[in-house]
Amino acid sequence: MKSTLKNILASILEWQVRRLRNRNNFKIIGVVGSIGKTSTKLAIAKVLESEKRVRYQEGNYNDIISVPLIFFGHTMPSIWNVFSWIKIIFQNEIQIYSDFLFDFVIVELGTDAPNQINQFRKYLYLDIAVVTAVALEHMEFFDSLKDVSEEEWSVNYFSEIIFANKDLCSVVPENIDHKKVFFYGKDFGSIFKIENISKIKEGFSFDILKTDKKIMDLSVSVISEVQLYSIVAAVIVAKTINISDQKIKEGVKQIAGFAGRMQKLKGIKNSLIIDDTYNASPSAVKMAIDTLKSYPTLQRIAILGMMNELGDISKEEHKKIGRYCDPKSLDLIVTIGEDANEFLAPEAIKNGCNVYRAKNSIDAGEYLKDKIKEKAVILAKGSQNGVFAEEALKPLLANPSDISKLVRQDAIWMKKKQS
Repeated sequence: MKSTLKNILASILEWQVRRLRNRNNFKIIGVVGSIGKTSTKLAIAKVLESEKRVRYQEGNYNDIISVPLIFFGHTMPSIWNVFSWIKIIFQNEIQIYSDFLFDFVIVELGTDAPNQINQFRKYLYLDIAVVTAVALEHMEFFDSLKDVSEEEWSVNYFSEIIFANKDLCSVVPENIDHKKVFFYGKDFGSIFKIENISKIKEGFSFDILKTDKKIMDLSVSVISEVQLYSIVAAVIVAKTINISDQKIKEGVKQIAGFAGRMQKLKGIKNSLIIDDTYNASPSAVKMAIDTLKSYPTLQRIAILGMMNELGDISKEEHKKIGRYCDPKSLDLIVTIGEDANEFLAPEAIKNGCNVYRAKNSIDAGEYLKDKIKEKAVILAKGSQNGVFAEEALKPLLANPSDISKLVRQDAIWMKKKQS
């Protein structure tokens, strides 16, 4: 019943989006990828807003129901709220026949299983697409990394131009149209190259080159080198649509930490919290650990939650993360969730790490309150359902008001966490 209702609503909304675009002259930018979609979408939005009228959604609306809502500026009601859906459909009709006040709509397109990205092809044609990464995800439905790659790269069939992260897209299908694909990154073969990266007091400075010619130098206030990818993607998109360098730099300054995505928070005892609790996959966890290792401090603590949706490879991938943990760089590891406790923790212990297996995220936070030393650096990383590592951070925050900066704090999520 729910699936049928969802498909009916999706068909109506898709029809409305097609009509909206037929009557208006706006561009669509789409972001796909195994990791980094929302951060990249928001970075693009912040840079484009320096000169253009942009419509986007702050969270992660990325499925067949929620993506169409972005075009009309709606939030997602319950699938069973018939009155709200009737109201949305009626309001959409009014918008279709009114002046559309935006130059660009930015969407992220998500997938949980094969052929889901291609479903957006029914009503979307992207003027610009960005592929952020291809990594292990939703492996209960994908058989291999090659299958994940083919799914993410199916955006090739309904995009005018594609910018893709060369460093994080190690597997690329042979049948893509290479004439419209332009890679960015640090690796050889990137058309847009990230070079001369330097750690500075507030973040990083770096240059962007296009075919070996410098096109921009930037200084950005971020805590991880990985975050440079989303900024570079935003700069490339902005230059493609002829936004001036001055406006691009103004927009880049507006890019700050996003909730649950490499966000800096002040912790107790003058500690620094790296809040990366939105979600977790093997490659993302390793990059987060690398970020933690890069901080010069007397105590580094990693809160590592279970990585969901890995299917049959979950056991081995959690073991790999455990083996990746180095006691020389990590002073304490706290694991949350069944697979993290059962598979990650023992491997980290074998490596010589000090590990605490928490009963849940609340237990993790309570345990750490007395373990944190002055000026420690604490990383929190984990998936959502059944983990919710953000809850471990609440007793560790120097400012209780910063609880509002954590992910999944609305009434719906809090009820779900308590169930």
